[in-house]
Amino acid sequence: MAQVLEFKLPDLGEGLTEAEVVRWLVEIGDVVTVDQPVVEVETAKAMVEVPCPYGGVVTARFGEEGTELPVGAPLLTVAVGADSGGAGSDAAVSGGAVSGGAPEEPAERALQTAAEHAASEESSGNVLVGYGTAAAPARRRRVRSVRVSAPPAPTPAAPAPVAPAPAPAADGPVPVISPLVRKLARENDVDLRSLVGSGPDGLILRADVEHAVKVGSVVQDAGNTAADSSSRAPAPTAADLRDDERQGADRTSRHPLTGLRGLVADKMSRSRREIPEATCWVDADATELLAARKAMNDAMSDRDGQKVSLLALLARISVAALTRFPALNSAVDMEAREVRQFADIHLGFAAQTPRGLVVPVVRHSQSRTTGSINAELIRLTESARAGTLTPGELTGGTFTLNNYGVFGVDGSTPIINHPEAAMLGVGRIVPKPWVHQGELAVRHVVQLSLTFDHRVCDGGTAGGFLRYVADCVEQPAVLLRSV
Repeated sequence: MAQVLEFKLPDLGEGLTEAEVVRWLVEIGDVVTVDQPVVEVETAKAMVEVPCPYGGVVTARFGEEGTELPVGAPLLTVAVGADSGGAGSDAAVSGGAVSGGAPEEPAERALQTAAEHAASEESSGNVLVGYGTAAAPARRRRVRSVRVSAPPAPTPAAPAPVAPAPAPAADGPVPVISPLVRKLARENDVDLRSLVGSGPDGLILRADVEHAVKVGSVVQDAGNTAADSSSRAPAPTAADLRDDERQGADRTSRHPLTGLRGLVADKMSRSRREIPEATCWVDADATELLAARKAMNDAMSDRDGQKVSLLALLARISVAALTRFPALNSAVDMEAREVRQFADIHLGFAAQTPRGLVVPVVRHSQSRTTGSINAELIRLTESARAGTLTPGELTGGTFTLNNYGVFGVDGSTPIINHPEAAMLGVGRIVPKPWVHQGELAVRHVVQLSLTFDHRVCDGGTAGGFLRYVADCVEQPAVLLRSV
């Protein structure tokens, strides 16, 4: 007898509570092995292929492509094992409903294959963030399997009467899964509770909302025609005008804080709520840094790789500064009332993508050369724009570099990337009047700012860190003392 096991959407990373189904990799009736990827989902941070912890036959899938599922929601069911003998076999369950026909020969072979996988592969070694596929504990909830025998030969019968469509519920949850359907309804002022869904169990689909919009526009056009034909339409009263103003306020656009935007909102709110941050800043002459970058790239040949970016040089300077001021490479644990100072520097950098702001992490930056940091920055930036960063590439940072100068602004007081202790901000580099060697000259000036957690250090440490960064920007040869 086959046992139908339910696989739920696992926790895919720190702080993630939902994921959107992008592409199913298996169909109902397919045979899957332990740890085989079955679906590709998009979280607020990255695209992830989710492996299945069971080996067997896929009997049901939950969620169409484009559907957003919360962590812990059913993802699919798998029939594991089969009868060693007997005339019947376990039927596959499609969409949670039992098929009424006798299973076909391929299904029987599939169940036998699943039984072999179940006997040889009892647990999985593949692990996601916060999710392991080890063997289940002894007292797990058993899912009752369903046996369906072959139905008798069909006999002619009168057609069954068509059941009337269920009336829309006045209260309770609205039967809508897709966030795109909700958004379409909001944009067109469609009351979802007034609709009867054409999907399974009354599920409201996109076609239902589009039909309601079309019918509403026809009714509105008819009403406008009738109003135009009336020669004695009453003038609007003051009460009518107030109602129009109230309805105009009701049409205010609303955008839910979900996905990446919701994750950023939660993290920024927590940072501002928990971290007593302070900011200091300084203007620096970056003329020599630009000249050093140009000299480095001019000396490179085609086989040496990519040109060194300004961000890579600033990252290398930040690493050198953190080595001299390690207090800023730390995090505060208020429950234990201690500051955890990290030996490794995992440098995060803010990257703007079509999906929003993300912070990829260059791991073990203290062990990398400038060329290695530059190559990793390019790789992570390309992955961020393509939306293919993994959760591991977006977590674990100990310090963040934020180059907001690319947006054409001089300065900022950024919010610390919780639970880190500091963030270095870099403004745009612009020609300005500057006193250089006792004379007024036009130099390329940049504003540097450091936002830091006042619990890990005082102003002296923060000022020393920022001054060292400014010295390296003004005189890149200062770096030679620390390499």
